[in-house]
Amino acid sequence: MFEKAFQGDRRYWTWVIFLLALIGLGSIFYLIQLMQGLTVTGMSRDVSWGFYIAQFTYMVGVAASAVMLVLPFYLHNAKQFERMVILGEFMAIAAVIVCLGFIVVDLGQPQRLFNVVLHPTPNSILFFDMIVLNVYLLLNIVVGWTNLHAEHKGLPHPKWVKPVAYVSIVWAFSIHTVTAFLYQGIPGRHYWLTAIMAARFLSSAFCSGPAILLILALIVKKVAKYDPGKEAVQTLAKIITYAMIANVFFFSLELFTAFYSNIPGHEHTLVYLFSGLQGANSMVGFMWIMTACAVLSLVILIPPKFRNNPDLLVVGLILLIAATWIDKGLGLVVGGFIPNPFHTITEYAPTGPELMISLMIYATGGLVLTLLWKIAIGVKKETGAA
Repeated sequence: MFEKAFQGDRRYWTWVIFLLALIGLGSIFYLIQLMQGLTVTGMSRDVSWGFYIAQFTYMVGVAASAVMLVLPFYLHNAKQFERMVILGEFMAIAAVIVCLGFIVVDLGQPQRLFNVVLHPTPNSILFFDMIVLNVYLLLNIVVGWTNLHAEHKGLPHPKWVKPVAYVSIVWAFSIHTVTAFLYQGIPGRHYWLTAIMAARFLSSAFCSGPAILLILALIVKKVAKYDPGKEAVQTLAKIITYAMIANVFFFSLELFTAFYSNIPGHEHTLVYLFSGLQGANSMVGFMWIMTACAVLSLVILIPPKFRNNPDLLVVGLILLIAATWIDKGLGLVVGGFIPNPFHTITEYAPTGPELMISLMIYATGGLVLTLLWKIAIGVKKETGAA
């Protein structure tokens, strides 16, 4: 099946070359970081997690979101997702690779990865995060590739794959739950010290990840003439809408808890994010854009008349992705570190090299996704399933 990744028209190869160019350009900045260290980033003693960890957190949610297709398809035999489930499984593979990439660059020196294996610390959440991410990657490779290979050979899906898919469902919840534990287990960071952090992570994952998948599927429908099915699109759009409602509700609970309790540690971060604190206000504009995008996305997605309109649906999904990315991909990490436990403020902004290295990692994930989807769609068309 690999040969299908090397068959494509001019648009396909132009896109692949573009991604390779981004990877090459970002690699130059990564070499600079390897030589000079993390001083090329905007991180500091007070803000020791930055753009890399924020993107890692967001992409773990994108990886976990594949369960929104795998669960109804394998557990409830939802046939409308038959054409889309392989896209979700392969997107999960690419998303986990992106997650691992951000972990590697955040370590500064990649060989430090071996410390986790050579000196395991089972009492560390990071140790379990490494396990759940790599196992989830393996599960999606096994389930997705085995089923696709069976279809390519004209055979039914092997019976042993379904139990493995059930395990991947549980594992999807585990990867983002463990990631949430990384945050909420730090008592000195009040913004993260909340019992519903895992619930917030899962709700945002189950709306943002499927939203990205759905937009990409609609692009593929136009470019590659691979139709995921009208019923599948509408069903997934409903799932996204309900998850986004839960996500906004959970965020509102955090606002209520912080300001009704009048506990300074919980208040100060939100004040900094939404109105500025002690003259520092670099995140204010982003957070209000996030708020506007979240509200407008729900205005479009909740009414069935708007949600079932293809053009409005795309607008609603883009607004939703923007809102969740600003919340989790910017505000979450920055808000946790500012102000610090000593009530002082050290602001953070990603540097040019930091952004270029991040672009390299995203381009790598995009290339993996492109090749996997090219193979999957090629097999589906060959077998008459598209």
